[in-house]
Amino acid sequence: MIDPRTAKLAKLLVVYSARVKPGDWVVIRGTVAGAPLVREVVRETLAAGGHPSVLWDDEQVSEIMLRSADDEQIEYVSPLERLPYAQADALIRIGAPENTRALSGVDPARQRLQQVARRPLMAEYLRRGDAGELNWVVTQYPCPALAQESDMGLSDYADFVFGATLVDRDDPVAEWGRVHAMQERLTQWLRGKKRVVVRGPNADLRLSIEGRQFINSDGRHNMPSGEIFTGPVEDSVEGWIRFTYPAIHAGREVEGIRLVFEQGVVVEATAEKNEAYLQTLLDSDEGARRVGEFAIGTNDGITRFTKSILFDEKIGGTIHMAVGAGYPSTGSVNESAIHWDMICDMRDGSEILVDDELFYRNGKFQV
Repeated sequence: MIDPRTAKLAKLLVVYSARVKPGDWVVIRGTVAGAPLVREVVRETLAAGGHPSVLWDDEQVSEIMLRSADDEQIEYVSPLERLPYAQADALIRIGAPENTRALSGVDPARQRLQQVARRPLMAEYLRRGDAGELNWVVTQYPCPALAQESDMGLSDYADFVFGATLVDRDDPVAEWGRVHAMQERLTQWLRGKKRVVVRGPNADLRLSIEGRQFINSDGRHNMPSGEIFTGPVEDSVEGWIRFTYPAIHAGREVEGIRLVFEQGVVVEATAEKNEAYLQTLLDSDEGARRVGEFAIGTNDGITRFTKSILFDEKIGGTIHMAVGAGYPSTGSVNESAIHWDMICDMRDGSEILVDDELFYRNGKFQV
């Protein structure tokens, strides 16, 4: 018997996040481990009058491709791969891997080649999303692999996921409405501001947000959500930051990352673990060494690090920055094949000043 919270999450994704309308083509991407949620999303899409198509992902197939294909085959982007990004009305992606480390033994240069070839897909994805042509949302379904990554049993992890997405509440849509209202107050305060300073034991950073917009991330694109974010002026980031949580990309953990910026560019990058992989991704293209996103997490219901960026970047009391592609909706013009989020805890001796006014201290907003 299906967990009733799974059905509530499916309805939230279809009705609230993807806003499916009669006649919409809805592409649902998932894995076998996430099949219970995929099936419920199909059911809710039909109830909303949409036309669901399911694409199944498999990390073993991905590993075979990266290990066995030649360069031309890795760079090939099939028409089927392009079609959802170009024509779908809604794209719902459900993460539920069988092995979170399936690609950890693959040559990172091969992964970079694949990512660079798909850069136009990312650009189209972001463009259509910002233009209102594509409603997209990413979520995760509680599965054994993700529970193990989080150091939790499966039932405890399910409680965590359904709690973070607010589907354990009577009216999840109303709950996300309250999140929206709280964050809207903050984004309105930030409108028209110009300079941000981040300082504390893990950062001494300055950046410009002049002409940029902070976005209220309220569960429309990420489920769960709980953050406000912008794209800083590309050549404005100066100083250094040390990320206090591991940054995970394609199954590799990079720990103890410290980045130094000059005129918006990463000029020095070190890590305590997997530094070579960090350097490889930063060399993906010119935009990979610039910041595409600066964000503040607001979700106090996410109380622990789970090694899943979907949850971890929203932890209340943290900031995160992404090197690589920025979101055009913020005003960012940074383009890259990557978008890699890295998280820094701000709850002890840290603060953010905006136009010389205290905005945030020790993980709490001051305005």
